[in-house]
Amino acid sequence: MQPFTFFHGARLCTFVDTTVKKTKIPYRDPFGYPIWVKRIVIFLFGIIVWYRCNYINKLKIKGGFNLKKLPSKNVLFVSNHQTYFMDAAALILVFCHVKNKIHDRSDKFWPLALPKLNVFFIAAKETMKSGILPRLLALAGSVSIKRTWREAGINVKRNADQKDIKNIKSAIRLGWVITFPQGSTKPFIKGRRGTAHLIKELNPTVVPVVINGFRRAFDKKGLRTKKRGTELNIEFKKPLVFSPEDNNQQIMDKIMDEIEQAPNYKAFRKFNVPNKITQE
Repeated sequence: MQPFTFFHGARLCTFVDTTVKKTKIPYRDPFGYPIWVKRIVIFLFGIIVWYRCNYINKLKIKGGFNLKKLPSKNVLFVSNHQTYFMDAAALILVFCHVKNKIHDRSDKFWPLALPKLNVFFIAAKETMKSGILPRLLALAGSVSIKRTWREAGINVKRNADQKDIKNIKSAIRLGWVITFPQGSTKPFIKGRRGTAHLIKELNPTVVPVVINGFRRAFDKKGLRTKKRGTELNIEFKKPLVFSPEDNNQQIMDKIMDEIEQAPNYKAFRKFNVPNKITQE
């Protein structure tokens, strides 16, 4: 409505329509998980992860400045894989700090009360349905998929589920996505080229991540502590730049080299002796 002027008694008044548009707050995330449940899960499990990373062990972050100028969506984090759950959980803890402008540490617990909600992680559907605890952890942002090469410990060969691919694309378009291109906790195995397909199609910002110490500190699932006082390391490298001419194999070669899982790292890898946390 256009503003108009009128006389009210002896006063000249102007009427202006001040309609306020209400912002609709989503009740569920794109995959049907209630947002309030996601907040609770991230906070409760995040406190456990925070304690395990900062008191039972010591988490050190390198390259946090590479996260400062990242866009709020269309970001893909590619990482090596050491445990089923603690890798992604520790990264979510770090991202909650980043959302609150803390880029080089993860020792505060209050960012868990103000979490980054558009973070998702790609995980095997069979893993996320293997018990009550994994099902709860899935509410933190799992994009569960059927693996095309392995199921229940048996090698299989099948085509990718198109619904899974659609869900992954939706997650990348809406936020930050964590993926482990090797699809296994075994070190130095080849990466799956499905990651390269997504990169060529969506052109996300690709951030390589190198984690270390988690295999030493926790069991394979990442649920039990195996060795206390272990130094955990997460390194965020500069976003990768790909040429339009790069094929899928060239993209994967760059990724595997940056996450230090290429064959040359297997031949010359350095074994770091775990440092005990100094008691102050």
